[in-house]
Amino acid sequence: DGPSWIIDPLDGTTNFIHGIPHFAISIAAIDKPLAKGGKIIAGGIFDPMRNEFFFAEPGKGAFLNDRRIRVSGRRNMGECLFATGLPYLGRGSEDDHAMALKETGAVMAQTSGIRRMGAAALDLAWVAAGRFDGFWEHGLNIWDIAAGVLIVREAGGFVSDFAARDKALQGDIVAANSNCHGDLLKLLRKGRDS
Repeated sequence: DGPSWIIDPLDGTTNFIHGIPHFAISIAAIDKPLAKGGKIIAGGIFDPMRNEFFFAEPGKGAFLNDRRIRVSGRRNMGECLFATGLPYLGRGSEDDHAMALKETGAVMAQTSGIRRMGAAALDLAWVAAGRFDGFWEHGLNIWDIAAGVLIVREAGGFVSDFAARDKALQGDIVAANSNCHGDLLKLLRKGRDS
């Protein structure tokens, strides 16, 4: 019942297998089991290809190596760049695939662009560093996002599920700067409802 670790030893496995240099190691520490009200007490994401270590502790801010980081300050959705993950063979049903395309289409039509990088932990770290303005994905595992959730929040970002609840650790996540989180949720909803 005490502290424990949530570890993804290789986030972006498919990228690694294919020789794409975009993968990371993600580690989060929790004070007690999440089912018993546990909280994330530290998070770290290491990108070995760029020698970048993103980390955070509650109330102490987020850092990239030895430099403090913040989410972007962009407000205009037309200037925002987002990242997402899309379902693929063996991940999600045909309905899930169709919904992902609807969401992506709605966001594409109103923003500067979307990237599908293939490593959710690193996508969240890049949101925290202001490289991406936001990220969303359905059906992730806790080890994909636990460290990133804390890092984004400590960098000044908002993290929620698709209904704007504090339930992102259940696997459906929307993370963005505070200026565009609500607008991103609206676009995703518009896409799902189309």
